[in-house]
Amino acid sequence: MSQTSTGSTPDRYVRYRWWGLLAISLGVAIIIMDATIVSVAIPSIVDDLGISSTEIQWVQEIYTLLFAALLLTWGRIADRVGRRRIMLIGVVIFVAASVLCALADNGAVLIAGRALQGLGGSMILPTTLALLNANFQGRERGIAFAVWGSTIGGMAAVGPLLGGWLTENASWRWAFGINVPVGALIIAGLILFVAESSEAVTGALQRLDIGGALLSILGFGALVFGLIEGRNYGWWTATDEAPFAVGDISPVPFAFLLAVIALTAFVLWERARTNAGKGVILDLSLFSIPSFANGNITALIVSFGEFGLILSLPLWFQNVLGYTAFEAGLALVPLAAGSFLASGAVAGLSKRLSPIVVVRIGLGLEILAIAVLALLIRPDSTAWLTSPILLVYGMGVGLATAQLTSVVLADVPVARSGQGSATQSTARQTGSALGIAVLGTAFFTTLKTGTENRVADAVAGNPMLQSLVDSVNASSGGSIASLAANEQTAFIADAARAAMTDGASLAGWIAAGALVVGLITSLRIRPAAASAGDISADGAAADGASGTETAQTGESN
Repeated sequence: MSQTSTGSTPDRYVRYRWWGLLAISLGVAIIIMDATIVSVAIPSIVDDLGISSTEIQWVQEIYTLLFAALLLTWGRIADRVGRRRIMLIGVVIFVAASVLCALADNGAVLIAGRALQGLGGSMILPTTLALLNANFQGRERGIAFAVWGSTIGGMAAVGPLLGGWLTENASWRWAFGINVPVGALIIAGLILFVAESSEAVTGALQRLDIGGALLSILGFGALVFGLIEGRNYGWWTATDEAPFAVGDISPVPFAFLLAVIALTAFVLWERARTNAGKGVILDLSLFSIPSFANGNITALIVSFGEFGLILSLPLWFQNVLGYTAFEAGLALVPLAAGSFLASGAVAGLSKRLSPIVVVRIGLGLEILAIAVLALLIRPDSTAWLTSPILLVYGMGVGLATAQLTSVVLADVPVARSGQGSATQSTARQTGSALGIAVLGTAFFTTLKTGTENRVADAVAGNPMLQSLVDSVNASSGGSIASLAANEQTAFIADAARAAMTDGASLAGWIAAGALVVGLITSLRIRPAAASAGDISADGAAADGASGTETAQTGESN
């Protein structure tokens, strides 16, 4: 079935489309900002509520788990019932959940609020991309994606700064409360400046693929659970923290097995429904589009490197250099500045270069910056060393992240932009979870073994000192400051600082290696195909949309 436009966009949506872009970008910002702010606020939450380590772990991870598991399902539902509508509902849920978190007086309420935030976030992220894809065409679409991508990179750096300031000068509750005014701005902007769009389908295609939705939720949920819990519960042998262990075997390998079974069943199920002419959660024919298939592989690998590194840097700033949470956030501002500077350069670059070439330039800058950082950082380094490096890294993120999104969605028919956007978001989320798992394991393993090796002779036969050494790893380096304050244990702090620096350097080299692989995979994407973002929405649809694109308030042309 071909895609057609069934209406014209009211003038105000065309005239104020850039205000609409601002509202959509704020939707991305609220998700990224919340995740990074919460990480900084965790120590204050523990002090105030007195929650256990298990509860605090779930405060952080229940959000990621639900967010990743539900992306594909909400992307498809948004195509059907309206992308703006689903985003609005998602923002309302996210804001309501933020209020619940801000008012929480115990761990259970806070975990419930974070779960609802994950639900709302999974409705917001794929619809932001789908709305950009539907409401912008040609080079304007590339600029819109540049702003979207730079928002992700920028807020990942600004979030810790804002979180540190709020935690130190107000309360951890404002780390959640700040989402209320931002959410109100998003809702107003979406209603006033963003046109609704959806896919019009008839017959059997109208029925939601409930089986596919359940299999995708189960498969991606199990996969992300395994990735985020591997270090805590053990990749194979169960740790003391692991629940539901089977003998000595951790639940993690069982989660991976469940993910393989569920995702294999998902692919077979979707293929069978497609052959029967029924609606699906993910149209597998999208992967026959080279730019989409290769672009998603590249996005997964790049996210592995980018987000894995962001885990280690704030810890290194605080525990090795002794920065406060606010100062650590301030040290990451050059990353945000570079990202936003890059978004301003995209418009000029896109006139001379195809999007995939811009992606490769961005990846090159990222690789260069991370390699230099991994090579040069020392326990006595300062922000004067890291700032210019992070500025270059941020510029790379700003160029690569946004334009890679443009490449992935360039040839995707607008009618299936929700599916395409959700698939791309799922690939990125899976890559970031994998990166955090692998780089986090490398970082913390180096911290543990490096500290132990450096002080082995000095603490031999002294259980008390050995327990202090163990506390370094148990606290993720948080005990370094107290150890440094005591002359008798300062040598352990020095060893831990050196070990953590080695861990950050190793994580950097692994991240750089992943980005090199991402750069290599990007070579499979032809510049001609990647330039397809210049096609109009109707032109893209002519290449094989499975439904008719309907503009309930109008579709921009």
